[in-house]
Amino acid sequence: MGQKRENTGFVCAWCGCRVEPVDTGSYRNHCPRCLYSRHVDVRPGDRASACGGLMEPIGIRHAGKKGWQLVHRCERCGATSANRVADGTRQPDHVAALARLSVESPPAERNSR
Repeated sequence: MGQKRENTGFVCAWCGCRVEPVDTGSYRNHCPRCLYSRHVDVRPGDRASACGGLMEPIGIRHAGKKGWQLVHRCERCGATSANRVADGTRQPDHVAALARLSVESPPAERNSR
C-alpha cells in the first residue's frame, strides 16, 4: 500500500485526541499530545502487526540523519520501536510532552544512535 493511503488521521486510544496525518512525507504513528502509539506496524506504515497493543513512550533519542526519535514499548507484547518526532507539520508533537519525556528517559535511551 502506498504511503498516502496509510498516512491517515486517527483518534488516540490513550487520551482521545483527534490526530491529523502528517504533511511532511512521513507517517504519523503517535499522538502529538500524549505521545502514545498503537502497535500496528512491523515496518513503518505497513499496518502488518496483529498485536494492536498500546505503545507507551519510554524515551527519546537522537539518531543521526533520522533526527529525534520517540522510543515506544508495547504494553501487550513488549516490542520496542523508535519513530521520528513529528515537527514541522500542521500538528507537531507537544514540546512540553517531549521535554518531560527527555527528562524521564534513561541516558542510554536519550543518547543512543
